[in-house]
Amino acid sequence: MDAYTPSERSQVRRLPKRAAYDREQVYSILDEGYVCHVGFVAGGQPYVIPTGYARAGDRLYIHGSPASRMLRALEQGAEVSLTVTLLDGFVLARSAFHHSMNYRSVVVFAKARLVTDPAEKLEALRAFTEHVLPGRWAEVRQPSERELNATSVLVLPLDEASAKVRTGPPVDDEPDYSLPVWAGVVPVRMELGEPVADGRVLPGVAVIDTGRFRRG
Repeated sequence: MDAYTPSERSQVRRLPKRAAYDREQVYSILDEGYVCHVGFVAGGQPYVIPTGYARAGDRLYIHGSPASRMLRALEQGAEVSLTVTLLDGFVLARSAFHHSMNYRSVVVFAKARLVTDPAEKLEALRAFTEHVLPGRWAEVRQPSERELNATSVLVLPLDEASAKVRTGPPVDDEPDYSLPVWAGVVPVRMELGEPVADGRVLPGVAVIDTGRFRRG
C-alpha cells in the first residue's frame, strides 16, 4: 500500500490540511531523524522516553538494556505511541499569536514485539549502526554473544502511522501587514562539527569522513 488509511488514533484532527498519510513521506521523515520519543503507560503511570531507533522496511526497531523499564513494559504488550519530529525553521510573524515553526513529524501507534530470533536481532543492530553512519557496520567489531545477551531489541510494525508537516511563511492578519516588523522564516539545520578523536586511535588511521553521514 502506498498510503496509510487513517485510524481513530492516527487521524490528524488539528489542522488536518497539514496531515500526510503517504507511506514514503512517513518513511523519509523517520529515516532523516535520529531520536524518537516513546510514550507508554506502566503501572498506571505515563512515561515518555527519548531513544534511538532504526527503520528496516515496514518495521521500526528500538533497543536497550533488558533492565529498562520502557523495554520491560513494551515486552509485556503495552500500547506504544512513538513520535519523531524534525525542526525545519522558526516562523516569525508580525503578531505574537501567529508565530510558529516549520516542521515534519510522524506519530506511530503499535504494540512492540521482543526480537528473539538471533538473525533478526543482529540485523536490527546492524540497522542501528548503519542509520547513524552508512558503511560503519563493516568497519567495526561485530557484537559478541555477551553483548547480544545484554541487549534487548523490540520491533514495532509500521502499520498505523501519520505525518504532519508545516511549510512556508507566516500567515498574518491582513491589518498586521502594515506593521513595521520583520516577518519570515529562519531556517534551522543540523550541522556536523570537526571530528574529535578519543585519544587512543592507532597511528595511521584516517579521520572519519563526515561526508558519509546522512544529510536531510
